Amino acid sequence: MTMRQLPYGAAFPETGRARLLAAGAVHRASLWLAGMARRLQLADTAPVGEPVLEFYAEAGAPEGALYVDGQLVGYLPGVGRL
Repeated sequence: MTMRQLPYGAAFPETGRARLLAAGAVHRASLWLAGMARRLQLADTAPVGEPVLEFYAEAGAPEGALYVDGQLVGYLPGVGRL
């Protein structure tokens, strides 16, 4: 594919009604996706019950790592098991 020079001030073929319709469709799709993302985020952050506590003191795992709902909250130094 070769590139050719357009004279200064030449109109691009994508200007006009088709370009406005395409821009409107992309804008509506963007609004719909943003709303969907908000709904998914709200559904994901809703508490589902009691927090899940996890403790790891196994070989290869961080020694004494304490997790709440899958998030590392700290380490318990010197603790090998609970």
